[in-house]
Amino acid sequence: MAAAPSSLGTHFREELTCSICLELFTRPKVLPCQHTFCQDCLQDLASRRVPLQCPVCRQQVRLPRQGVAGLPDNHLVTSLCERLQNQATLSGETREQPQSGNRCSFHPSEEVKLYCKQCNVPVCCECCEEAHDVHPTTGLKKAAQERRSTVQALINEGRNILESYCSFIRGLREKEKTLNEQKQQRDNSIIQAYNQMAQKLTERKDYLLSESQQNHSENLENIQTEKDRVLPDINELSAACDRAEQELQQGLVEFLSQQTALTEVVEEYRGKAAPTPVQTQPAVFQPTDTPVPVLGHVTVQSLPSASEPAARDRGRSKIGIKRPPRPVPSEMGRGQHHGNQRQGKHQPQKLTIGREGSRTGQFDNPCGVTVSDEGEIFVADWRNERIQVFTLQGTFVRQFPTIVSDEMKMCPDDVAMDVEGNLWVVGRLYFNYFSVQYNKQGRVLRKLDLQRTVMHIGVAVDTRRNHILITQTTGDMDNQHDMSGEVLVFRPDGTFVRTVERKRWNFLWTRQGMKDPRYITVDAEGNILVSDFENHCVYVYNEDGQFLFQFGGEGSDEGQLQWPSGICTDGAGNIIVADSGNRRVEMFDKTGKFLKHITTDMQYPCAVAMATQGQLVVTEVIRNTVSIFCHY
Repeated sequence: MAAAPSSLGTHFREELTCSICLELFTRPKVLPCQHTFCQDCLQDLASRRVPLQCPVCRQQVRLPRQGVAGLPDNHLVTSLCERLQNQATLSGETREQPQSGNRCSFHPSEEVKLYCKQCNVPVCCECCEEAHDVHPTTGLKKAAQERRSTVQALINEGRNILESYCSFIRGLREKEKTLNEQKQQRDNSIIQAYNQMAQKLTERKDYLLSESQQNHSENLENIQTEKDRVLPDINELSAACDRAEQELQQGLVEFLSQQTALTEVVEEYRGKAAPTPVQTQPAVFQPTDTPVPVLGHVTVQSLPSASEPAARDRGRSKIGIKRPPRPVPSEMGRGQHHGNQRQGKHQPQKLTIGREGSRTGQFDNPCGVTVSDEGEIFVADWRNERIQVFTLQGTFVRQFPTIVSDEMKMCPDDVAMDVEGNLWVVGRLYFNYFSVQYNKQGRVLRKLDLQRTVMHIGVAVDTRRNHILITQTTGDMDNQHDMSGEVLVFRPDGTFVRTVERKRWNFLWTRQGMKDPRYITVDAEGNILVSDFENHCVYVYNEDGQFLFQFGGEGSDEGQLQWPSGICTDGAGNIIVADSGNRRVEMFDKTGKFLKHITTDMQYPCAVAMATQGQLVVTEVIRNTVSIFCHY
């Protein structure tokens, strides 16, 4: 029961605390909703938010002409706060005075009256004669006065720290309120988009039903017209036959008298043409072959990463992934990037997912991508040693590790899909390169060991012949003149078919051809297209591996390439190339003629893939993102 007054005082203090500043009310003002706050707190709130809302019940407040100062004072709360502060002051003074009940813990019969300066503890007279005999002492009141400033400084410091924490809590409350408002606005936008789409569908349904009803009415009208035309003839002929049959049964005289009339009727209809079938044109409903309408996408903007420059440098030093140097400002100022001068124009709309990291939906060097016929995106997440799967709307579906054997995982360079819907993934485990076939759930089906490869490798599937094509680079990676590139062709069971390479000798008897083939694709006609990272061009071969032509060439003008990487083709046979060094994605026709820049606002586009639905998917290894272009 002794603790009741203390707890009651605490309860009163809580009730007299402003919910904004968490301190006792100062000049409390009462709102029309009867909630009370400090005048300064309301003044600050009103300056940041118009119209003013009650922080508790969210009721809007119409301020008088004098502003917050014109709101009515809460005199009852003011009086209670003053009494509570006075009581706290009196209790503090009382605690400073020696109490008759302050007994020494070592000598219960003695009262504590002195303070030991050496031990910093209150003592009694007997303590001074025993353990504190030679220690300097002073009176309790004097000791309290001497240490008041030190304690007050600690109190002030604690108050300052408390204020910073309270400010942090207030910030969190404001952020929470903002998030709630943003969610409400977002939900309202989704509902509005749905209602608009539903309204359009309803209007379209009503229109189609109206068209169907009109067609049906016209057909019924044609049938009724024919009925009305034929029914009188039917009635006349039927009546003549009925009368003749009736007279025939009654007697010879009556029968003979009806013969002439029946003969005339029958001869009349004998000369008429029989009614022809009525031609009707029933309508047919043909539903559109479009996917379910998509309301939109809820995306989370990536937070700026302070470690992005370090991530770029770290990525350049990785074995197997070569990054071009960034052009210095002086080079860009001299107009070395003519092809990028269109950056100020409208960029195609895209959906971007991911950021740097190892969690679900994050990437660390996404350097390979393919899209299934069902619209699933498979991303080779290099440093995270896994394949991540997303929908074309950017929704994460699943992931699986790129296991080679015995739980050993490789870093996947590229990924492609065969005619059976299985994945072929190429990559590196330590200094050995492999090509592994997985099903869509990540179960290992087959493995090929690629012994001679020393650089990044790419993979593609010739779906017409069901051949697996893998690029590889051999030789000394530190000596470009000693590097040689080729394409290996396998059957799915691992049987080697042939090698595709482009070799010729110049007048100095130096071999020229593919140096560093990175990515590869096969078009609808079976032609093989290979991007050569070091030669800054694309090589094109026919389905039997015979060289046809090459296009590109080092540079930044239209039609030129700088460290080309990913390559794919669209439904029209156009060739799409990730021009990594020029930080853009390019489109060429099937003869290698430049058509247009698809996008020029990427840091380092790496892999590209085309969905059967027409979307273009591009990975970026510096920003660690995957972008989906619906229109380009």
